[in-house]
Amino acid sequence: MAVSISRRLLRTFGPSRVFGHCNSPMIMCRLFRTSDALCGLVSQDGLFSTDSSCKTGSSFLSSRSLSTTTILTPESSGVAFPPELLSTKTVLTPERTPGHYQDLVIPVTNFHNEDKGFMVLAGDVFDVPIRKDIVHRVVRWQLAKRQQGTHSTKTISEVSGTGKKPWRQKGTGRARHGTLRGPQFRGGAIMHGPKPRSHAIKLNKKVRRLGLKIALSARTAEGKLLVFDDLEVPSHKTKNIVNYVKEMENTKKLLLVDGGPITEKLKLATQNLHYVNVLPSIGLNVYSILLHDTLVMSRDAVNKIVERMHTPINR
Repeated sequence: MAVSISRRLLRTFGPSRVFGHCNSPMIMCRLFRTSDALCGLVSQDGLFSTDSSCKTGSSFLSSRSLSTTTILTPESSGVAFPPELLSTKTVLTPERTPGHYQDLVIPVTNFHNEDKGFMVLAGDVFDVPIRKDIVHRVVRWQLAKRQQGTHSTKTISEVSGTGKKPWRQKGTGRARHGTLRGPQFRGGAIMHGPKPRSHAIKLNKKVRRLGLKIALSARTAEGKLLVFDDLEVPSHKTKNIVNYVKEMENTKKLLLVDGGPITEKLKLATQNLHYVNVLPSIGLNVYSILLHDTLVMSRDAVNKIVERMHTPINR
């Protein structure tokens, strides 16, 4: 097999194009990889071994090079890293599959898009598998719990009116009645009407906590989670927030989450904008995250959310 391949190469490229101009007496080579073009020549040991005086001057070998598994990094070489390689061009990387509980490194900026370093996001909070059924249960629990349930109707004993029998029992040709406060009369009672009650349903704390993790993981996987160094604004003017939101790409509704109480400047700057809402970290919930397409959190808010998710659940 090797002899037939060698003869085929000699007939196709010629001896000078296959072996190159070399001063060594003889080079024993075999084919390492065959495809549409020859990728490289290797020796019996798997390496391209020639003398130091061997010159591969042919056009074929000069246009091909052996690939290695060595990656040039600043730590791998003792000399200074070439500055021309440290460009800010976008590097195409394969899409990461979310839901593997891997810690994520995210850049930290501010409203002016300034570089403020990096932050590590806990994988068990920001990289959990997406489950729509859990999110649906949490949202249903949240909306049912916040329903006021103050609706009330009056029964026959609560409606105003006389208690006298409207007419005698027999002899009038009309139906018999004992009161005008019944539900069949205008202004009467309502039977089986709503009464003040709680609409809350039961949901385990583990499921509620998992729903918040899934919502945060979904925004992180979409690239819609931004971490700011802080949420300080220079003044209470609304135009500052408007300009900041315009600089963000593909942002229709924005949710700002701070670690502690919301500052007065930020509260005044966002209160007239229907597409910008502000929450403290203690009030962050699944429904609010789903209502906004972009989530902005401060460093303090991220730390407090992670601490909240890692706190053991009290039985």
